[in-house]
Amino acid sequence: MQTERQKKMLIVEDEKSIRESLQEAFEDGNFEVLTEEDGESVMDVVKEEEPDIILLDIILPKKDGFEVLSELKGEVGTKNIPVILSTNLSDPSDIQKALDLGATTYLVKSNYSLDDIVKKVGSLI
Repeated sequence: MQTERQKKMLIVEDEKSIRESLQEAFEDGNFEVLTEEDGESVMDVVKEEEPDIILLDIILPKKDGFEVLSELKGEVGTKNIPVILSTNLSDPSDIQKALDLGATTYLVKSNYSLDDIVKKVGSLI
């Protein structure tokens, strides 16, 4: 019997404790997890590793999540990868901007437990 391939996820989060907690939660949820701590190198990692889904913070050093999302959705090879924005920005204009740029969904971190985030991501791929 063939086993299902592990889903590959990229977590882009600058806060180390959050990044490590998310990584552990997704690995426990049977994901292969890649991590980045700033927006600058995301495109290179995505092109090389081809993740199935991306969990992207908005407030990042060097290049913010909106810029990264715009780049991802602007390239043929990456535009179909689901991108979930994960942030503490809850302003409706930020949410609308993310959706307009092509985000699959938008999670306000403080509204979800780690288990809820893993379940939500799992339901999207």
